[in-house]
Amino acid sequence: MWVWKRMHDALSRSREDAGMTTSEYAMGTIAACGFAAVLYKVVTSGAVSSALQSVIGKALDAQF
Repeated sequence: MWVWKRMHDALSRSREDAGMTTSEYAMGTIAACGFAAVLYKVVTSGAVSSALQSVIGKALDAQF
């Protein structure tokens, strides 16, 4: 029974953290900006750009 009490106490303590610290926000922001930059480069590359234009063109020329 003492095992359950220890697990409950550990979970209770871990839930006391109210949120992220400033350094965690900074690291999250840097990671998000890096991911956005990579995604922008991929989407604006020639191959992906032409593929997207092709898909959009086929969708606009579809017969209803």
